[in-house]
Amino acid sequence: MTDNLVAEAAIRELYPRYTDAVFRKDADAFGDLFVEDAEWRISGLLMRGRAEIVERITAVFPNYRRILMHFHNPIIAFDGETAIVRVYVRELSAFADGRPFGPIGTYYDRCVEDDGRWRFAWRLFQTQYAGPPDMTGQFFDNPDWGPPPAMPPLDTMAIDHTGVLQRQKEGKA
Repeated sequence: MTDNLVAEAAIRELYPRYTDAVFRKDADAFGDLFVEDAEWRISGLLMRGRAEIVERITAVFPNYRRILMHFHNPIIAFDGETAIVRVYVRELSAFADGRPFGPIGTYYDRCVEDDGRWRFAWRLFQTQYAGPPDMTGQFFDNPDWGPPPAMPPLDTMAIDHTGVLQRQKEGKA
């Protein structure tokens, strides 16, 4: 039991570290939160490996003045050496042109201990809402994976509710 409590405390620390790296636009600190062969699935994108994740977040940061992540308490279960985590998140941000943005979503995470620290091995983000912080934007339907610790299958792709893939095709992302 004590081992799980220590692991849970270390896993809970991932989320404020994530918030800090994003707020400071520190791509290297952000990448250090992921194992070397991690997968991150967000907005229709699939990134494989820490290097690709760092490359992508480095390209995203200039699109924003600031991003502040607000993670709710993660729900954590253990499956052998893997921690299964579900966490709800709200973002408060401003695009580079000053437009406010306040998306809400759910992260489904699989975390593992790596080199003495817990890190993300697999992440899937479901956008639940996109638009201004006053919640006048659009809410989206997503698959319901059931109550925790239920998780999406590892091959589940994140739905591109916010048009990231379209903007990439147009050379605007």
